[in-house]
Amino acid sequence: MGANSFWTTPVGWTLLTLGEIMLVILPLLVALAFFMLADRKIWAGVQMRKGPNVVGPFGLLQSFADLLKFILKEIIVPDGADKFVFLLAPVLTFSLAMVGWAVIPFAPGWVVANINVGILYLLAMSSLGVYGVIMGGWASNSKYPFLGSLRSAAQMVSYEVSIGFVIITVILLTGTMSLSGIIEHQAGGFWNWNVFGGGHGLNNLALSVVMIPMAVIFFISALAETNRPPFDLPEAESELVAGHLVEYSSSPYLLFMIGELVSIVLMCAMISILFFGGWQAPVDFSFVHQWGPIAQGFYGLFWFSLKICFFFFMFAMVKAVVPRYRYDQLMRLGWKVFLPITGIAVLLVAGWKVYWLVAA
Repeated sequence: MGANSFWTTPVGWTLLTLGEIMLVILPLLVALAFFMLADRKIWAGVQMRKGPNVVGPFGLLQSFADLLKFILKEIIVPDGADKFVFLLAPVLTFSLAMVGWAVIPFAPGWVVANINVGILYLLAMSSLGVYGVIMGGWASNSKYPFLGSLRSAAQMVSYEVSIGFVIITVILLTGTMSLSGIIEHQAGGFWNWNVFGGGHGLNNLALSVVMIPMAVIFFISALAETNRPPFDLPEAESELVAGHLVEYSSSPYLLFMIGELVSIVLMCAMISILFFGGWQAPVDFSFVHQWGPIAQGFYGLFWFSLKICFFFFMFAMVKAVVPRYRYDQLMRLGWKVFLPITGIAVLLVAGWKVYWLVAA
């Protein structure tokens, strides 16, 4: 049996897939440490503070010190809590956040599972994420975590509806639910990105009037979906102490925090893919197409990473600048503002595709 034929066997395929998963998970976890540091540094900068600056040069090792602290602390399970569900909840939150990255294309051909319904898969995984929060709040056997988990359930369901409608506008534009297909549809320069109507010359440019607000709504809904300020009502310390995290400590608390941060970075990746071309460069240089596949892959990865970092910066700025919403304001925004606007946008994009482009 040759070396090439071994990788086509079930054992070889399994080893190859595990290797691909590790190539995604390990760099992602290392990047999360620096995303967390950047979040704290940006917040500090807005408040004219220095932020973490003691552990390592310029405080670069602060996140690793925090990791060590959490791992070494004692795990405390409250009396009367359902121990199994209490410990399962953070593991579930972390796992569901991580598996979403299986369908994210980092560069041409650089994806663990290039399925043709990648958007549906991501929507399903993000919808299941609420169960970790609900289980943690209920199993804690305390009123504050329980109220926090109920808030989280209502909040996530409310904003998933608007996210779903926004995604439908993108599917209508591109004609595919494959994430790689959506990115390839936006090739040729920033004027072909979905946020500016998705290409086809000047015919679709008028759609930017619809798609730019859709990108903004997706960004705001992503904040609410990930319980990120100003929509962090499930853990509002002024009302619920720490919400569903009240009774958690040590590594279970760490898993909740990592899961939340992974979801935030995943949403940054989704905004980049759906509206801003994913791995596509803003200007399509012809000489890049003459490079080898590996060089083109790293070139695409560079642009994709740059876009993720930019949107994470925007997430951090919103956290530092915008005051927290009241819960009634949060619900009003989701059901009375975003839902009608996104519903009308779906009708406009569908009508444009059927009547205008077909006629043109």
